[in-house]
Amino acid sequence: MTVCSFSPGFFGLGFVLPTSIGLAIFSPMSTGISWIDCILGLIVLTFGAEWLVRGASRLAISVGISALVVGLTVVAYGTSTPELVVSLTSSLEGKSDVALGNVVGSNSFNVLFILGICALLAPLKVDLKLVRWEAPLLIVLSGGVWLAALDGSISRFEGLLLLAGLVSYSVMTVRASRRETKAIQQEFEQGLDDKKPHALLADVALIAAGLALLVLGSKLFVGGSIEIAKALGVSDLVISLTLVAAGTSMPEVATSILATIRGQRDIAVGNVIGSNIFNQVGVLGAAASASPIAVSPQALRLDFPIMLATAVACWPIFASGRRIDRFEGGLLFAGYIAYTYVLIDISRAGPEAPWVRLALPLGLVLPATLAWAVTRGRVPATR
Repeated sequence: MTVCSFSPGFFGLGFVLPTSIGLAIFSPMSTGISWIDCILGLIVLTFGAEWLVRGASRLAISVGISALVVGLTVVAYGTSTPELVVSLTSSLEGKSDVALGNVVGSNSFNVLFILGICALLAPLKVDLKLVRWEAPLLIVLSGGVWLAALDGSISRFEGLLLLAGLVSYSVMTVRASRRETKAIQQEFEQGLDDKKPHALLADVALIAAGLALLVLGSKLFVGGSIEIAKALGVSDLVISLTLVAAGTSMPEVATSILATIRGQRDIAVGNVIGSNIFNQVGVLGAAASASPIAVSPQALRLDFPIMLATAVACWPIFASGRRIDRFEGGLLFAGYIAYTYVLIDISRAGPEAPWVRLALPLGLVLPATLAWAVTRGRVPATR
């Protein structure tokens, strides 16, 4: 498992800004300011996450923590700080649909869109550890969170259990890192932009500035998204599953695409799976611990099953030769297009829309992805 730092918004802003600006131009004047809030919020969130990761990495190196541990914890979790702040802020403000939709939507977006795009750029390598450990863990977590939500809410107690899972996962990850080879440790060190010791106050100031930007960006982004949802006549959940989820996942997009272009293709896969695990145990755990999260019927009928299906689809794809081919990337990306179509159809037809019609696109794409991975007949390598 390796790490790659992300640049502040290079790919993310290039992906989201043109779409957002275009929608803002053709939207009514009443929603124009909301789109501006979203754009500014996304920019501020991206820079805040970058500053937080950079400051925390420098501080950790300065106090003698190894680059490997920093990469596995500070940098890996740092790319998910936009999701954490947005969901936590939304939960405290009583906006359960935003808090939940951000996590569920980000997890589906990460697998279907990010891995799909990266695999289309170049076939991706899958580390054996992901096949044996992280992919099965992601399936268990996705199923467990869905079961916890079946009663219509995720309680504070369940949130605390998820946070306990985050602590356990972090401890196990750090312990496993001690057994990594010297070559892998050097690869982590190369992935960190700056390994020189810095003044303690400067590092703390950078962390504080990053946190402040994250809070400010979250308020702008979530507030603008809610107003856009109202203006377009769609639910907070739908806008969170699409716009908010894609926006807060921009650090993961940047990290994975950069890693793919640089030839570090195992990073792209590890970044997505690690982020999805953190989203469930860390982001959702923190949000539910702060305030119980109400779960809508749509999320139980469609969005949680899709999140679980994407997690289940990962394992046979990863195990079949320990790589993701371009064709499989195309299937994943087609799954994201189908899921987005279903969400748009729901926003138009309302909750009374026939679920057979809505489920048809996904019912074709996801089984095709699973069938292709299984029938390809490859066996995961043992070393």
